[in-house]
Amino acid sequence: MQTGNVTTPFGRRPMSLALIKKQMESAEIKPGKSVDKWQIYRDICDARSLLGLRDRALSVLNALLSFYPETCLSEGNNLVVFPSNAQLATRANGIAGTTLRENLALLVNAGMIRRRDSPNGKRYARKDRGGGVKEAFGFSLAPLLARSEELARLAQQAAAERKQLKIMKEKISLCRRDIRKILGAAIEEHASGDWGKIEAHFVGLISQVQKARTLQALNNIFGEMSMLLEGLLNTLENQLISKKSDTNDDEYRHHIQNSETDSNIESEPRSKKEQGEKSSPTISQRNDRIKAFPLGLVLRACPDVAMYAPSGIIGNWRDLMSAVVTVRSMLGVSPSAYQDACHVMGSEMAAAAMACILQRGGRINSAGGYLRDLTRRAEKGDFSLGPMLMALMRANAPLGNRQVRGERGDVAGSEYAA
Repeated sequence: MQTGNVTTPFGRRPMSLALIKKQMESAEIKPGKSVDKWQIYRDICDARSLLGLRDRALSVLNALLSFYPETCLSEGNNLVVFPSNAQLATRANGIAGTTLRENLALLVNAGMIRRRDSPNGKRYARKDRGGGVKEAFGFSLAPLLARSEELARLAQQAAAERKQLKIMKEKISLCRRDIRKILGAAIEEHASGDWGKIEAHFVGLISQVQKARTLQALNNIFGEMSMLLEGLLNTLENQLISKKSDTNDDEYRHHIQNSETDSNIESEPRSKKEQGEKSSPTISQRNDRIKAFPLGLVLRACPDVAMYAPSGIIGNWRDLMSAVVTVRSMLGVSPSAYQDACHVMGSEMAAAAMACILQRGGRINSAGGYLRDLTRRAEKGDFSLGPMLMALMRANAPLGNRQVRGERGDVAGSEYAA
């Protein structure tokens, strides 16, 4: 509802009752109050999304503030500025007259400034005999002074929301990376499943991220991505179990038994350089590095390694590799053995292998010798980290869940957890 062209203390303009109420409230200023005008402006810039202001409106407000001669807006002083549209347009980076009037109206409606029109609608000031401004007609900056505390709170709120948005986007980015790795591995290995449909759903979620502007929208997308990742991990686990349990049970059991005997590897063998052997560049070039697995999958299989992280929490691969430095020293693995593993497997997967060895360390007499054996097998293409991770996940699962998967596969898998 409009009041019509009524003469009010705020000027001769058609105004809504809500706007009149807002401006009357902003006209109340505590006696003696004084605030730096540029601090208020910075708070408004930080909170512009909450205030519904665009960049052009902020440019116009900056120009209006530049016409106020003092640095601080103070109660008791004349807070009205009266530049012409031409002067305002010049200081607002030369914007067009139509755009200027549009953004002035936006600032008024947002409660940032208040119109104080003269009887003839012009902007000017009456001065006293001493040259001081006695009365001015134009735009009052009093609402800025009256709302300074509110604007500061809004700026802090906007900063907190931006930080939360950044954190959520980082979580989504990590989740996207893990999903992409799993999809790539599944498609490359021709695993059974409707991967095209899953990838189409994944691409749709990514397109939603680009359009999302609120924390709630990003939270919803992250929830869907997390569910998709969990489903992919479960599918990968089931397929690896069914594929490896029958064909590799005897080999896994025999390998663990050898690692547990006192007569076998009790001390770590020397590196190739120490033994005077020449490495075969053709083998290194012919064999690709071991296939990468998501960090989330490694941490689910090997939760104990988190205790050795500097902060007690592993959030990325760098944290895992830092924790493994301590684990390597604790388990007595020589630097050369670990360097060989990094060269063959890659730094990330070598760290994952060390985490697996730690998780089942009680079953291994020589961690260094065991790591060298895994490295040799990986160099020949006879070793995959996937079955180790899946076996550890089954070993860590509740007893009821392991029994559902089948007795034979569980026994073999739990033995080869390291």
